Amino acid sequence: MLGFSKRSQKKPSKNPLEIFDQYEQGMPSLQNAIDALPGWNCAFPPEFNLNAGNLPLYADDRIAWALQTFGSIEGKTVLEVGPLEGMHTYMLHHQGAAKIDAIEANRLCFLRCLVTKQVLNINNAAFMLGDIQSWLAERDGVYDLTIASGVLYHMADPGEFLRLLAKRSKAVFIWTHFVLEEAMPEDDVRWLPFSGKVETRMVDGLAVRYYERSYHHANANASFCGGMKDRHFWMHRDDILMLLREFGFNDVIIRDEDLNHPGGPSFSLLARKSPYGA
Repeated sequence: MLGFSKRSQKKPSKNPLEIFDQYEQGMPSLQNAIDALPGWNCAFPPEFNLNAGNLPLYADDRIAWALQTFGSIEGKTVLEVGPLEGMHTYMLHHQGAAKIDAIEANRLCFLRCLVTKQVLNINNAAFMLGDIQSWLAERDGVYDLTIASGVLYHMADPGEFLRLLAKRSKAVFIWTHFVLEEAMPEDDVRWLPFSGKVETRMVDGLAVRYYERSYHHANANASFCGGMKDRHFWMHRDDILMLLREFGFNDVIIRDEDLNHPGGPSFSLLARKSPYGA
């Protein structure tokens, strides 16, 4: 005679009509999919009448400038590093890219990207969960354009990331924070997340300064969208530009440099290799 252990038995619900928490009992809708995941940072385009985060990255002027400066991406291959919630991907989709590989390491961000793909019908993008440096190191092929907005300053080894990126990209758009001492005096509060330690690392035979930084437990929040490790490093502005030149990007255009950004000095840049360069 079959029996059940007492340990496996659960007390029945006091209300036999109660619906389990993991089920959505409302009318099926796109909003239900958004609400199923916590931590949204980005807003959806207003015409969709959906509630999520507040950042209007679906119309980010940094990405618009990058695409205008680069030229048409119609029929081209694009790599997007750290798509966050897929709103930049949406912009790339609208410009007719043949294929977008969007690599996201944050599990919740990745799942939010899948919801965005469904909601906005981004049918030319493949969102993948995992480490971008492994992807760059182990994959073959070269992308026409790489978008790396808001990722470099979260890296545990940003110089190596740029080295790998250069091997797989004809052109790159980067928005990043950086260190520039003359823009940040010693009493600047923007130094507070830094440990004060500065390392010199060799990247492909080139000496690069790494400024150690911590998230100070910000990763406990569901909306956290930083790097994979608490110990991460910012690069010096000059070292970023030096590495790009050394790795073959002979045409570098800098846009919207902001030395007073509350998060730390920042800039956008588009870097291209020959035959794009002069």
